[in-house]
Amino acid sequence: MTATIELATPEVPHYPMARQCPFDPPRELGAIQAEEPVRRVTIWDGSRPWLVTRLSDVKAVLADQRFSADNLTPGYPATSAAVGARRRNVPSFIAMDDPDHAFFRRMLISEFSVRAIRGLRPMIERTVDELLDGMAASAQPVDLVAAFALPLPSLVICRMLGVPYADHAFFQSRSHSLVDTRSSVEDSVAASNDLLAYLEGLVAEREASGSEDDLLGRLAVRHVATGEITREQAASMGLLLLVAGHETTANMIALGTLLLLQDPEQAARVRDGVSVDGAVEELLRLLTVTHFGRRRVATEDVELGGVTVRAGEGVVAAAEIANRDPEVFADPDALDVDRTPNHHVAFGHGVHQCLGQQLARVELQVAYAALLRRFPTLRVDTPLDDVAFRDAMVVYGVHALPVAW
Repeated sequence: MTATIELATPEVPHYPMARQCPFDPPRELGAIQAEEPVRRVTIWDGSRPWLVTRLSDVKAVLADQRFSADNLTPGYPATSAAVGARRRNVPSFIAMDDPDHAFFRRMLISEFSVRAIRGLRPMIERTVDELLDGMAASAQPVDLVAAFALPLPSLVICRMLGVPYADHAFFQSRSHSLVDTRSSVEDSVAASNDLLAYLEGLVAEREASGSEDDLLGRLAVRHVATGEITREQAASMGLLLLVAGHETTANMIALGTLLLLQDPEQAARVRDGVSVDGAVEELLRLLTVTHFGRRRVATEDVELGGVTVRAGEGVVAAAEIANRDPEVFADPDALDVDRTPNHHVAFGHGVHQCLGQQLARVELQVAYAALLRRFPTLRVDTPLDDVAFRDAMVVYGVHALPVAW
């Protein structure tokens, strides 16, 4: 059965909108936030979920379990047909509600604790230095994405999971299909099946060997071998970590570097180690690379921002504009690496807040500072208008970024 597609009208605008500046959310979102912060929009399938744009309302949605993250619930506003089909094909605990969500998340919490990630910092620093050595030895210009931004988080998450980095071309190509909203349903499902089968094989190997030397091994021995979860469920957890673990951080490294290079004074504060942590938080806030909103569906009637959201109605919590809320952030469109406080929702909020946020923070802190120190004259080797941005991807960023020094 083919869904009826309703056209957007001026009264019910289409979401997502086109950007006017590659570093800023669409101007229409700012106008909506100021004039009607909870309002209907039209998405790709003609459905009309509520768009939520103020930081307080976004936090309210993400903290309220009456708004379900279960993408199988009728009314859930999927990002695209391909993303919706893939998530139905490979259930992921991020698209579950408690207690199921908490059941799977609990198995991973210790792997991503502050203490565990602090222990990984020396490995991350060595990896950064090795990649920068490779850049320094290369002919200029160098594609920062291919040479540094993508390999760094890929190498780190592979080492954590126990996935051979030699297979990176395989999993990165499949990952690209999963985060591209233009992918066909068939391509997206095939890509997820390829990755799931690959990871199931690794889980089976760890189960047979009894090795607990990596995250997949600990899942296999402690949870699969005991019958607590299936191999497919362990592989699904690995799939989420593998894709999210490199897509988001890779794009933050490249896009954040590009933005810093537009402001030499702010970049110098990062290069000199004055405001590294602050720069990471500010770039996360400003860029919000998961830029198509957090998706939910109401399971009962809820009052939100003066509007009644009825049970079964979809909600898009637009973190990308909530992180520019002028009621919370002074001069919200300005890059200020010394901004404090900086209580953004780039990593989400509530029980579904990003599990890997501490890992991402450490990778970004090390990457930005080391890159700018090693190459103090770093510059983008192409006009900004020629940079290809990832507008159609679930994770925003740049496809390539030629740099020289």
